[in-house]
Amino acid sequence: MSETFISFHQSGRGFQMMSSVSGPWEPGWRYRDNGGGAMLSLVYMCAQKVVSDHASLRRALGSIPRELYPPLFTAAFLGGKTLVLQDLVQRWPFPTLRFQELLRVHPGQIHLHFTWESTQTVILGIVAYLGDAMSRDNWGSKERGQRLRLLDMTGTHNSFLEQSPGTKSTLSRTVTLAKACIELSRRRRSEATQAAKRRRGHENSALVPSHPLDPVYVEVRVDLFVNSTSYSVLREALQASVHGPMRLRCRDLRAKELSLRRTVALLELLEPAGVRQIDLSFNNLGLEGLNALLPAMAKFSSLRSLKLPYSNVDVRRPTPDMEDAMRKFAALVGQLKSLKELNLGSSRLSGRLRQVLGGIQEPLESLELAFCFLLPPDLYYLTQSLHAPVLKKVDLSGTNLSELLLPPLQQLLAASSSSLLHLDVMECRLTDSALSALAPALCRCSRLRYLGLFSNPLSSQGLRTLLQNCLGLRELRLVVYPYPVDCCGEGLDWGDFYGAPTDGFIDQQKLARFSAELQETLARVERTDVVWTTDLCLHRNLDYLNL
Repeated sequence: MSETFISFHQSGRGFQMMSSVSGPWEPGWRYRDNGGGAMLSLVYMCAQKVVSDHASLRRALGSIPRELYPPLFTAAFLGGKTLVLQDLVQRWPFPTLRFQELLRVHPGQIHLHFTWESTQTVILGIVAYLGDAMSRDNWGSKERGQRLRLLDMTGTHNSFLEQSPGTKSTLSRTVTLAKACIELSRRRRSEATQAAKRRRGHENSALVPSHPLDPVYVEVRVDLFVNSTSYSVLREALQASVHGPMRLRCRDLRAKELSLRRTVALLELLEPAGVRQIDLSFNNLGLEGLNALLPAMAKFSSLRSLKLPYSNVDVRRPTPDMEDAMRKFAALVGQLKSLKELNLGSSRLSGRLRQVLGGIQEPLESLELAFCFLLPPDLYYLTQSLHAPVLKKVDLSGTNLSELLLPPLQQLLAASSSSLLHLDVMECRLTDSALSALAPALCRCSRLRYLGLFSNPLSSQGLRTLLQNCLGLRELRLVVYPYPVDCCGEGLDWGDFYGAPTDGFIDQQKLARFSAELQETLARVERTDVVWTTDLCLHRNLDYLNL
């Protein structure tokens, strides 16, 4: 351990020098580029070695320079060294601890292999840190509660992680945080009660501070996920955290299958500042229910993204009351002045998109209209709307774009060509001829980064042509393409088919040869920076807020 520690100190001097350029909080200290790509830095490799010996590191923590805590934290977190991790959190020397900055493997990416155990350990470390700060033995300590003030856990959710061994869902992380918050608040009340009793029984009450626990808190910024099972514990935690030792501050809220009453109650407990996304799925509220809910969102002045998929909205057979409800919905959404993204996925909007969006006065940059039964008038309206010139993300998945909607889609792509970053047309029945017709408009979208074509009846030759057409899109980084129809077995009726073919319909050898051919083509034209894949899960499309 001693030799390793000396080597680490030598690297530490180099890290100190590098920090003058990138700062100890930047991800660059983990990697250096030797001309052939990123590789682990000496600092990080030393950190991995140091955290492997918990006993020696614990003895040395008092003498380790504060600048070395970030690489030690990252090495312990990603290596699952939970005992080391808890010690580091309890002694964290900075006022902030931000997951996104410490767990990045490369700019713009979150490490795929951080575990639930490490996340839980950080939470337990915060609980221990606050518990120690609140104890009466530390009333006179200068260190009491004054180091760490902010734990930022936002941005670590990844839907793929939740399907992987060794990980747990955002729901589990939310429940663990909520229970920790409740536990700390109860302990604080108990210690406050004991302090009050001591003051009453002490001859010189001035020796006991009247509010010894007030300064002790850590703000925890987090993305929360709640459903009917976890609602009660999260609601109690948010109530307790207002003045408690652990103060939960929500950035992105995902709520699934909650009633109108519960959703409103939850929104009322969130701090207005900092909430940037609200995602309410499978709420079954309908248009009237959404109109009753939207006023509760008016206080969120920074709300940029509102997702309302599977809300049981159906406006295909309008009545006078339905017309009023559509106008009211558009007006209420229009009052969310910072809103840039709206998701109405799986709503039945056929021919009524103009009415639903008509009251929105500020342009949206992202519209998710997957499986919304759109008609040509809907796309023609969108093409002429104030949104078209600034759209960064468009999701039209599940819309039949093979015939009547093809011309307005061409116009929409032309109207948004200078801004569009992300286009998802999954399960849109696009054939080779339709894709060929779209190619000129698509190739004018010079900023396009993501193209989702999964589950469209395209042939290998159609995809080869698409690849050649897309070579001029220099910012394109990810294309999720479908299994080519000529790589699928006979008996699959694409005319009536939605979704991906099952394994039994796919000729794996043909698919492997075609995939290898695409990779060879990309290598030959020096575009290996673009990923072409059929893997819809691993390479999921990016959220608008991460574009």
